[in-house]
Amino acid sequence: MDVLRNTEAKKGAKTKKQKRMNECKDVEAETSVQADSVEEEAAFPPNFSVSEIKNKQRRHFMFMKLKQEKRKRKLELKKKRKKEREALGDKAPPKEVPKTIENQRIYDETTVNPEDEEVAFDEGTDEFSSYFNRLTNPKVLITTSDRPRGRTVRFCEQLSTAVPDSHVYYRRGLALKRVIPQCISRGFTFLIVINEDRKVPNGMVLCHLPNGPTAHFKVSSVRLRKEMKRRGKDPTEHSPEVILNNFTTRLGHSIGRMFAALFPHDPQFIGRQVATFHNQRDFIFFRFHRYIFKNEKKVGIQELGPRFTLKLRSLQKGTFDSKYGEYEWVHKRHEMDSSRRKFHL
Repeated sequence: MDVLRNTEAKKGAKTKKQKRMNECKDVEAETSVQADSVEEEAAFPPNFSVSEIKNKQRRHFMFMKLKQEKRKRKLELKKKRKKEREALGDKAPPKEVPKTIENQRIYDETTVNPEDEEVAFDEGTDEFSSYFNRLTNPKVLITTSDRPRGRTVRFCEQLSTAVPDSHVYYRRGLALKRVIPQCISRGFTFLIVINEDRKVPNGMVLCHLPNGPTAHFKVSSVRLRKEMKRRGKDPTEHSPEVILNNFTTRLGHSIGRMFAALFPHDPQFIGRQVATFHNQRDFIFFRFHRYIFKNEKKVGIQELGPRFTLKLRSLQKGTFDSKYGEYEWVHKRHEMDSSRRKFHL
């Protein structure tokens, strides 16, 4: 009896399998017929909605077909415009600039004009004026939160190779209020504190000494040298060139000056190393490269690492003081991020 039941079950499974195969063949035949009919048609109806099709395979097929038609029309229009421009020659109208979030940015009243006398006066009297007047040379202390993990330690060590004349110090539970006076007495001009969460670096405190200001950043997308593909050899001890991009507002201008004051005045071009702080939509991307001359016209670049992304959280007057510190600017996410086209740096 058991043998008969098993054979009947197997026959039933086979018949079900055959039914499924037949259904799939029917669907394929219908979609092929539909494809032929769609190809004959010049375009789809104006009120046509793919989401109304209940059959998943048909819906996917029609969606791909619509996408293909759209791409074809776009290409034909592009070719037509190119021919018109070639026919007009010098009389052709200028090319349209594509709309992006950057060029649709909401105007900020604090945007810096380089020729503004007020801006020039502020630059001559701010906390970084001694550096830009070549009265002080940068000297940086890099430290961590208490009991850092291996990834944070490696990040600090690699950051010290990108910033010249920087020293790594492990706090071992020492409070920052005690660290800052010692840094000032030993001639340090900057204190960098790397914080971590769940064994991953997630914050940076950048404190300018002796009088501030202090910036607090969120750190994300940290990539160490070992994790980077096609990276160059380790950095040399030459002072790098510094590139600062898109720091246009008064706040962005002071942050850019703070980054510039981390590096020595005169770069050593023989090392061919470049440190870049690129601001885009209030995210500051740090990259460290070496450029290589291939010939008289072509130049190649090698990324040396580390790489990371910063997001400004607050700017505080004076040195670090979490309890009684006076803040110049604080990022309030729900109030300030109401528009995607509004940027603060």
